[in-house]
Amino acid sequence: MEPIASPSRTGTGSPHESGPRTLKNYLGGAWVPAEGAAALDDIDPATGGVSALVPLSGETEVAAAVEAARGAQSAWRATAPQRRARAVMALRESLTRHQDEIAALVTADMGKAIEDARGEVGRGIESVEAATAIPHLLKGENLEGVARGIDVEMVRQPVGVVAAITPFNFPAMIPLWFLPYAIACGNAFILKPSERDPRPSERIFELIDEIPEIPAGVCNLVHGAHDVVNALLDHPGVDAISFVGQASTARYIAERSAASGKRFQALGGAKNSLVVMPDADLDVTVPAIMGTAFGAAGQRCLAGSVAVLVGDSARQDEVRTALVAAAQELSVGSGADPGTDVCPLVGPEARERVVAAVDRATGEGDDLVLDGRGADPGPAGTILGPTILETADFESEVAREELFGPLLTIVRARDLDEALEFVNGSRYGNAGSIFTTSGGAARDYRFGVEAGMLGVNVGVAAPVAWFPFSGWKDSIDGDLHANGTDAVEFYTRKKVVTSRWS
Repeated sequence: MEPIASPSRTGTGSPHESGPRTLKNYLGGAWVPAEGAAALDDIDPATGGVSALVPLSGETEVAAAVEAARGAQSAWRATAPQRRARAVMALRESLTRHQDEIAALVTADMGKAIEDARGEVGRGIESVEAATAIPHLLKGENLEGVARGIDVEMVRQPVGVVAAITPFNFPAMIPLWFLPYAIACGNAFILKPSERDPRPSERIFELIDEIPEIPAGVCNLVHGAHDVVNALLDHPGVDAISFVGQASTARYIAERSAASGKRFQALGGAKNSLVVMPDADLDVTVPAIMGTAFGAAGQRCLAGSVAVLVGDSARQDEVRTALVAAAQELSVGSGADPGTDVCPLVGPEARERVVAAVDRATGEGDDLVLDGRGADPGPAGTILGPTILETADFESEVAREELFGPLLTIVRARDLDEALEFVNGSRYGNAGSIFTTSGGAARDYRFGVEAGMLGVNVGVAAPVAWFPFSGWKDSIDGDLHANGTDAVEFYTRKKVVTSRWS
């Protein structure tokens, strides 16, 4: 996933010049320019054109966001849970009305194929729907008569001011993993969206601005890069941080949050394996692997990027041949084209990174089964065709490291035990799938695999919003995940009251 790094492209425009507009921060219910800040070009991954300029805000803007959030949170906390739920429902209705518009922005800003973008926005709306159940989800517990005349009750109260730092690959959905739960629980919220594609988040906040049930200051938006992240981590007025991104950055978020006494949930990277058993139905298996390996150009933390072929060599060869044949049929191009299967990568440097990994693998003797490097990279230098490598080295870069591109690695295993040994040897534990017609094999896989989100004959094992996004190992720092009841646990603190009345 996306690292926090210094910007590589800086724009020179201003709001008073012709050309791309400079985005504004949303603070205390108003759109406010980041005065004097440098700006980063927001590039259309399909064309290379500059769509907007993203201000590189810093400590001043973060301080203003925290002040606005603090000012609004006490009254918002005192608002009845059912009224907060109605406010979230109003957000859900507005998002639904504008779903296609937001999806088009996802495609224009991130590059994702339009049908994939519509699915992303729909998944985000599901999280908003789940958060509307907050009057039920916030209920505490009580125990009467723990001793003579003494009762005990546990209640949940909001954490305070919470911030979310979200990645480029789901610019609409992942902000909506956090925002609705956070405010439904009575917190005020600050979003730092990815500087690569912040316009879907901007549009979501424009819709929030139109919802009278959400008071000014409850939701705030600050554009920027590493300076904003560090300011949020250091500011004593921020009580909790939610993050999705690269594993090394997740660890940084966790360590710096802990040092400043903040609660944190930091979701990191992945290297997800797809175990293909000898009895797998290839009519189900092959399309599922195409979707998970090459959809969104492999830029998903749930992407299946390693196919583990189980069985004798003849069956393994049959599966490999079927995968290559299917990948050769995939259409590569702009995400705005409804016929596109493999969209551009988010930027030319992303393509260069994956190509360099393929070059290293072939230089080390791995078998390049399908070479996508010859595809026209397009005007932005961002397109890479589906690429398939086979490696015999279970510890190679292409077998173990998250490369975030349309690259599928094939490894072979004698049986399910060896397949599980390979899968569990990864430092990541985000997701995985098994393809089989055997209930016994599926049960053994489910029991033995070390990953938090599993699919059985499903390529992308994405939980619905009522369940947590439950990665393991280096795929998360912290104990509580996004979505489901974990979200309520994260955005509330428990208070236990012991009472005696004479």
